[in-house]
Amino acid sequence: MVNFQKARDRMIELQLVSRGIRDPRVLEAMGKVPRHLFVDEALQDQAYNDYPLPIGDKQTISQPYIVALMTEILELKGTEKVLEIGTGSGYQAAVLAELAERVFTVERIPTLAHRANQILKKLGYKNIVTRVADGTMGWPDEAPFNGIIVTAGAPRIPQPLIDQLAMNGRLVIPMGDHLSQELILVERVREGIRKTNLGGVRFVNLVGKWGWEE
Repeated sequence: MVNFQKARDRMIELQLVSRGIRDPRVLEAMGKVPRHLFVDEALQDQAYNDYPLPIGDKQTISQPYIVALMTEILELKGTEKVLEIGTGSGYQAAVLAELAERVFTVERIPTLAHRANQILKKLGYKNIVTRVADGTMGWPDEAPFNGIIVTAGAPRIPQPLIDQLAMNGRLVIPMGDHLSQELILVERVREGIRKTNLGGVRFVNLVGKWGWEE
C-alpha cells in the first residue's frame, strides 16, 4: 500500500525544493493536493513521480515540477482571480484554488471536463468554476484576470488572453512547435506588454481558434 502523504513529501523535497521552487505557499499547496486522485487508479502509485502521466483523450497531467514552476511564476497572494486554459485532470486547478480567491478553468474535451469537475467537487473546492469551450478565446465575461495559465503548447500567444489580462497581471504559456516550446511570461505593465522567455518545456498541443487545428 502506497503512503501517499510520504510520497508527496518526497516529491516536494526531491523534485521541487531541490530544483529551485521557493514560494512557501506553492510548496504547501503541492503538499496538500492529493495528486493521485486526479489519475486513473492503475497509475496512482506513479502519481508523485517526476514525469507526466496519461489521463485519456491523448492528454496528460504535467509533471509536478512544471505545475509548481508555472504556479510560482504567477506570484499569487490569495486575492486573485485566475484563468486556467486546459483543465485536463483538474490537478492544476486544485493547486491554483489553494492559492487564489477564484479559479476559472476551460477545457475543450467534455469527458475530461466532467471527470475533473467531479473530482474537484468531491474534494470540496468551491472557488473553481469550469466550462467546456475553446480555451484560446479565454473567458471574456469574467475578465480581467490577475493570472492566466495555459497548460498546452501554442504556436502563438492568443490575443484574447492578452486582452483579458488585468493591469500587473501575469500570463504564463508554452509557445513553440509541436515538439517543443519555450515557457513565456507575459506581463501587463504600465508601459504595455512585457514578454520574458523562461526556458524550454514540452506540452501537448493547444487546440482552438488561436492555437493548433485539431
